Amino acid sequence: MTGERDGNGRRHGPPRRAGLDAERFDEAWERVNERGRTAGRDRLQQLRIKSVLAVQAGLAAALAWGAARWLTGMPSPIFAPAAAVAVITSSFGRRLPNTVELLAGVTLGIFVSDLLIEAIGVGVWQTGVIVTAAILVALALSTRGGIVGNASGTAVLLGALSSSRHTLEFPRFVDALIGGAVGLAVTLLLVPINPLRVMRRVAAPTLRELADQLRLTASALRRRDHALAEQALTRSQEIGAELGKFWDAFGGAKETAQLAPARWPRRRSVRHYQMGAPEVDQAVWNTRVLARRVLVLIEDGEPVPETLPDAVDALGAAVHALQQEVVSGWGPQDARRHALRAVAEATRAETAGTGLSGTVIVGQVRSAVSDVLQSTGMDRTEALRRIRDVAAAQSRPDP
Repeated sequence: MTGERDGNGRRHGPPRRAGLDAERFDEAWERVNERGRTAGRDRLQQLRIKSVLAVQAGLAAALAWGAARWLTGMPSPIFAPAAAVAVITSSFGRRLPNTVELLAGVTLGIFVSDLLIEAIGVGVWQTGVIVTAAILVALALSTRGGIVGNASGTAVLLGALSSSRHTLEFPRFVDALIGGAVGLAVTLLLVPINPLRVMRRVAAPTLRELADQLRLTASALRRRDHALAEQALTRSQEIGAELGKFWDAFGGAKETAQLAPARWPRRRSVRHYQMGAPEVDQAVWNTRVLARRVLVLIEDGEPVPETLPDAVDALGAAVHALQQEVVSGWGPQDARRHALRAVAEATRAETAGTGLSGTVIVGQVRSAVSDVLQSTGMDRTEALRRIRDVAAAQSRPDP
């Protein structure tokens, strides 16, 4: 029950099952192992990215405290480090807009709090009134969450620190302004992220998951395995749910390449990846439709031409080659070759005869191939022309 052992007692893995399901069991076990390895690599990559964020935040907080204390003379310039850290931890790609929201929210919170503290004083119920008023005024002026959150947070701080208001006589807006400026300086001048590294570390796992999902879909189609098809559909939905992180990282990389002088030489490479990002996004959604139609095909008992699973497999190979291009900088030749092979196999399947779902799968393979080709730098017109040429060549009868 605990796995096979050799003569020395070493365990080699799970017990092999006897019977017709042995091959399926072994493949499932290998997939579990592979997913565990890739998940570990992805967590390590995320930790590396977040460690840079932690260093940036710590450095920005210290510099903001020192700068605000030196410029304003305040013994406890609490808003400066708070603003600096807020800028650092804001979403990639939105640090400038978030800094504006931060300063607007802090200013609004200070204004409302100062008026109410003078009118009703401080205390338990007064703090509740101050925070409620700050939020209502912020909502009346703007629906942006950053402004509302910073206005309410500032109101809480001022209410809690009212007993030491002598340390807050200097306009707090200047304090927050110093912190926001320091935060931007740290992220864009002192410790800017490497935009290419960030994009590769986010894009590569997405493409790897997509390639694995397509291989799983092909296997389910080839075996008419309903459970395997459901698993493939679930994985495609999980990939779609992670696209928000994909776009956040790409937005942050673009912002850094545009604004950080040390990263300006990376602009051209960043634009190359940026141009392919929408097609990767679209490919994820097209393959989700493909996986859903495979499930319906199996449920309806439609015919499965031999080359239809081969087409899905070839599409997975194209995505895998695209992932290798992202990681290693290889050229797009392999990705394009596998993608066009997927079109050829899908066209053969259509010629052999497909049902409704099978025809939809053929169409989704072609759509996803167009996405892959464009993500390699090929323009849409050329991609569609090549797809039509390959499909036409396969549709012509043999002489």
